[in-house]
Amino acid sequence: MNNEILYILLPDYAAHEIVYLSQAVASDEFALKENPKYVNKVVAPTMEPVKSIGGFRTLPDYSFETMPDDYAALVLIGGFGWNTTVAKQVVPIVKQAIEKGKVVGAICNGASFMAKCGFLNEVKHTGNGLEQLKLWGGDCYTNPAGYIHAQAVSDRNIVTANGSATLEFAKELLLLLENDTPERIEMYYQFNKQGFCLLCAGQ
Repeated sequence: MNNEILYILLPDYAAHEIVYLSQAVASDEFALKENPKYVNKVVAPTMEPVKSIGGFRTLPDYSFETMPDDYAALVLIGGFGWNTTVAKQVVPIVKQAIEKGKVVGAICNGASFMAKCGFLNEVKHTGNGLEQLKLWGGDCYTNPAGYIHAQAVSDRNIVTANGSATLEFAKELLLLLENDTPERIEMYYQFNKQGFCLLCAGQ
């Protein structure tokens, strides 16, 4: 299995939604990992820099045309691009990933896109509220009973999350990918969730 985690970034992507996952993949609490289990790679529509909501520009590693067929996980980072025509190019990419049993993550509007394309109809899932999933999904979204009102949900290799759940999203994907031991992943989650001052109080 290829060890690359592919992050799909569309124009006006939400940069904060990639931070906790990519950071835990590439580093530990001390420094960059010398031999990480996975490698982070960015996929965008073309090889041109893709702009975030905040105006940062990211240079892709792959375009939709040059991305590899084999990889460890496909991650759809949210933002405003998922309700545009360019998002249609991602449909066959996600379809192939699911058919091959790849780990697929979708956060914020990425999860709404998954509902819109019918990719959440066989799994438990979450997103930016059931009403938004219904609005985006229309007749293609037939699994409102599978919606769980939670920050992040993992089911059958598909992880979904709402836009405020960047840390929970990272945790579920890190566990699914076995990026580290469950104990160390939980420690990473709690450290970032509770904060240094609270965890180190009294030391």
